[in-house]
Amino acid sequence: MAREIVATNLDLHTGVCIKLLGDIPPAAEHFRVDLGKDYLNIGLHFNARFCHLNENKTIICNSIKGGVLGNERRVKRFPFVPGNRVEICITFEGKNFKVKLPDGYELTFPNHLNLETINFLSTSGDFKLRTMNIN
Repeated sequence: MAREIVATNLDLHTGVCIKLLGDIPPAAEHFRVDLGKDYLNIGLHFNARFCHLNENKTIICNSIKGGVLGNERRVKRFPFVPGNRVEICITFEGKNFKVKLPDGYELTFPNHLNLETINFLSTSGDFKLRTMNIN
């Protein structure tokens, strides 16, 4: 069952680390984590696709400016397993977003929107958020 959690007015600055702990259901198709200014301006669109839109075991990273998708980056490393609990750590580094995956691998995605603060976070799809820590 897809679910969405949205947090606004966060005022998170460079150096902040967001740790998301959640459960992936056994029949998962995809989930996403978005960080940015608002729904239409996303600095990091992180989309883990188990089997969704003709993509299998692929992570798609992208940005959204004014509701328009930018140039995506595809990552074939896929440490997510349906039926498991996972932790994802995202660090806002100013010029980049650094995402630490559950297997310890880190990927970096540029801050194409040149955001100075993160005010919006959402999780949606096949990811049941258990805890969120902001450091």
